[in-house]
Amino acid sequence: MTVSHVSLDHMKLGKGETLSDESIEAALAEFEAEERRRLGLDSGPKQQYTEYVNRKFVASQRAHTTILVGGLTMAHDYLVEAALQGAGYRMRRLDVPDTDALRYGKEFGNRGQCNPTYFTVGNLVKFLVELEKQGVSKEEIIENYLFMTAGACGPCRFGTYVTEYRKALRDAGFDGFRVMLFQQQGGLKQATGEELGLKFDREFFTAIVKALLTADVINAIGYRLRPYEVEPGATDAAVERAKKILHASFRGEDNFLRALWRVRGEFSKVKLDRTRVKPKVGIIGEFWAMTTEGDGNYKMPAFLQEEGAEVDVQLVTNWVLFMVWENIRDTQHRMTLRKDDKARKGLDGKDPAKRIWQLRGAELAVRGIFHSFANLMGLHGYHLSNMFDVAKVAKDFYNNDLRGGEGHMEVGKLILNVVHSKVNMTLSIKPFGCMPSSGVSDGVQSTITELYPQAIFLPIETTGDGAVNVYSRVQMMLFKARQAAQREADEALDRYGMTMDEVKTFLDKVPLLNHPLFKAPHHHASTAADTIELVGRLKHPLRALKNAWADRNKPAPAYAATA
Repeated sequence: MTVSHVSLDHMKLGKGETLSDESIEAALAEFEAEERRRLGLDSGPKQQYTEYVNRKFVASQRAHTTILVGGLTMAHDYLVEAALQGAGYRMRRLDVPDTDALRYGKEFGNRGQCNPTYFTVGNLVKFLVELEKQGVSKEEIIENYLFMTAGACGPCRFGTYVTEYRKALRDAGFDGFRVMLFQQQGGLKQATGEELGLKFDREFFTAIVKALLTADVINAIGYRLRPYEVEPGATDAAVERAKKILHASFRGEDNFLRALWRVRGEFSKVKLDRTRVKPKVGIIGEFWAMTTEGDGNYKMPAFLQEEGAEVDVQLVTNWVLFMVWENIRDTQHRMTLRKDDKARKGLDGKDPAKRIWQLRGAELAVRGIFHSFANLMGLHGYHLSNMFDVAKVAKDFYNNDLRGGEGHMEVGKLILNVVHSKVNMTLSIKPFGCMPSSGVSDGVQSTITELYPQAIFLPIETTGDGAVNVYSRVQMMLFKARQAAQREADEALDRYGMTMDEVKTFLDKVPLLNHPLFKAPHHHASTAADTIELVGRLKHPLRALKNAWADRNKPAPAYAATA
């Protein structure tokens, strides 16, 4: 409030009089009192907001209650919907959050929230508002719908998402709408009471895991094929057919393994030209911001593909592996305590060695199931992150026990991307104001890029607006990535004394190497360079041996000496 905003009527000054501090304070106080009366703010003492938790969803309500899900990629939400329908629940997925969802989130959410909160909370409110416009009353919505979301503790605002949902729903007129929460780290031991309508049991988690892993495989294949498709749109069409096949299978309409094989057939129909030199861009950052495919990250994967890049996305499976790693590390720390603690994750009365072996078994199971699905569906040569390697290379730069955002993973992934030539460019996407992610991207990563000057790294923050500025920054860095990819391809051609036309001719003679599901062994960042390398080794085996001998004399990666 400034004096200029206060009417002169409050000053009551005579001719030639000057303003004193007392008169200004009195005028301001009078003006404030009038404004409070006008706005209805002086109606009595304020009451602190109290969260009302409506957990009433019992088995008898399951037949008429629709569970809403959303927040991941389109493939994940679609298949989770089908998987839980197959488990006997009425499910409906929400659309990918857009700018309208952001508007609802800012209207009904608390101030100062991060982008994922506004988008996801607003997306639910937007759906319910539109449902009401279609003729469904608020009472019916509250009685017959509920929203299921994941939760977790930690230093970022993700731990308060469920409260934000309930607060925004109350302010939007849906007070009492049920938001069911299951903890990411809770496993089968979730909070339960009477015969609940939503059971967090083995069947529930088995359905969820199968849906998440198969959706990961579909997304990974789509991003691998799309940049090199000969017929524009062929990959997207195959992805849609694949999702429908799996959706029907999860609902019990087809055998699951047969469905995986049918998906393989759909992707096999896409014709490719892998001699196109395209930079590979790895996306890392805050989990939701790097995962969503909508306005929450400016549709960045699609934009990168339109700009001629191949996109390497992070899979949800990697997050599952990270949570297993967290439990292993925490158990190892608890083993060093003088006395076993009795906390929920404590070791009092438990065998720590057995717990670690169980967790190791869980990690192997996740990897085994993923690669089984991947090989059946046609995702060959894909390597999931080794969380122990990621932690090892990151520990000198970021404490492995700081768990905000993606923790040390963002640092470790950038280092491994550079050292092992996984991508030509790394793009970190995080919400504006996300302290864990921003502290890493804008702080620690500057040290990494100094130590590894060959790294092409760009951190961007998402706010829901300013897309033009973000696109401009990405385009400038993509220019460097294109040069790096072209240089890589030229060097691979020079190593074997070939031209690109000779590579294309060889691929025409050996159709297997041009099959859409074939993956050349990894040697370079870009797919074109890997293809050239494979053709060179097959066409010129003696020269390949000579190059391999020369590569042995190259200096070891910088991190290997300190790890």
